[in-house]
Amino acid sequence: PLITVTGQAEVKVAPDEVVFNLEVETLNKELASAKALNDESVRRVLALARKYEIPARNVQTDYISVVPKYYEASGPEDRSRNREFLGYEVSKRIVIILSDVSRTESLLSDVLTTGVNYVRGVEFRSTQIRKAKDQARMLAIRAAQEKAIALTREIGQTIGKAFSIREEEPGSYDNRSRSNNFVISGGGATASADETTIALGQISIQARVVVSFELK
Repeated sequence: PLITVTGQAEVKVAPDEVVFNLEVETLNKELASAKALNDESVRRVLALARKYEIPARNVQTDYISVVPKYYEASGPEDRSRNREFLGYEVSKRIVIILSDVSRTESLLSDVLTTGVNYVRGVEFRSTQIRKAKDQARMLAIRAAQEKAIALTREIGQTIGKAFSIREEEPGSYDNRSRSNNFVISGGGATASADETTIALGQISIQARVVVSFELK
């Protein structure tokens, strides 16, 4: 005969890096001018990354697009402008990984002064996820064993060797603490050094196992 129990555990780790997903968007009727304006804003972002001593491997421009934009009439009153050429929209995405999480808000404020139009996401994560997952599994196994011992004790029996161990997907299992989206539609933004509006929190790593033990 067997006894089958579940064991669950949770380990929390502090984030030790932040990923910024940024986008620079410019519009001009001259394609060369639209690209030049975009390139200048991107150069300011890259210069800012160097100012924060972010390694080049943690800065990547991974997306660029050029799209002709036309005015789309929304009603009869502006139908005369329908399909009016507005210019070329040039967009470029930049990903920055910041290892000093204490400078998150400072970098975000400075980024908004460079010409970045959109902050697509700010993601807090940890490089210790693998270690935390292993620890959570170990604690879940221990919890399952302790549960089995407690249950069998009540009926005057004990457990023997484990017959099977199966890991299940817990309800929440993620290597990120949060990923927020922002839309900045123009102008810069500043924040005072003693004014903090971003709470880092902790990343929750959960594990769940199902274990069957022999009954003695």
